[in-house]
Amino acid sequence: MKPEVVISGYRLFLRVWLAAQVIIMAAQSFGYNFKGKKALVTGAGKGIGRATAKALVECGADVVALSRTESDLKTLKTECPGITTVCVDVADLQATREKLWSITPIDLLVNNAGVTSLQSFLEVTPEEYEKVMNVNHKAVLFLSQYVAKWMIDRGKGGAIVNVSSMASKVALKDHTSYCSSKAALDMLTKVMGVELGPHNIRVNAVNPTVVYTEMGRKAWSNPQKATPVLQRIPTGRFAEEEDVVKAILFLLSDSSSMINCETLLIDGGFCAN
Repeated sequence: MKPEVVISGYRLFLRVWLAAQVIIMAAQSFGYNFKGKKALVTGAGKGIGRATAKALVECGADVVALSRTESDLKTLKTECPGITTVCVDVADLQATREKLWSITPIDLLVNNAGVTSLQSFLEVTPEEYEKVMNVNHKAVLFLSQYVAKWMIDRGKGGAIVNVSSMASKVALKDHTSYCSSKAALDMLTKVMGVELGPHNIRVNAVNPTVVYTEMGRKAWSNPQKATPVLQRIPTGRFAEEEDVVKAILFLLSDSSSMINCETLLIDGGFCAN
């Protein structure tokens, strides 16, 4: 055998070995190993969704990252070359189904895509209400329905995590549509869990407070706005992306095999205070 062939083979082996070690170390770091599982994450271009997609890749999952922003998916693909990216707006149900047809089956689903609207009750317009509900509730319902049917047909179960908000539990001024959509999402989570549980498909939600994503830091950088909220949080801080990601990974994993239909507050005690 030619020396250059041996060297090339060794280099290939080394790259594969190093990649495996990274996955093992990441799995040990997060405490989970999703090797052999395919995960779909919506709203994966930024913030919690992006961080979740990257964490799942690090834990060995075969990840499909969905976002409506092509530029975000391109940078994500650069950071995680093995990831599959799909550019589509989840509010377009037909386009979403068509895009996902070729990537089945799915074992794990994270419904993270969401939008907000800052309108008071007296100012809410039908257009803004429908925009928020279409993404935060309707898209979750029908995308989950689509994925759950695949899971049932395979007979291997699965796990779904919906990214809700503490805004489903408390009334926030100027968040009429958003609070309503997240409250509806929480109840959808429970109904899904009740109906899908017999098929060994668990459904839960995470309900974070303000999260210091890039967008969150900009939105809450004003002390006059942030301080009153922080004073109601016993732990004295807003959530970091990692706080939410770790909870999502836990609810996707077998470590939470008896947890179903739950809405997990990640609010530092805000709702209890």
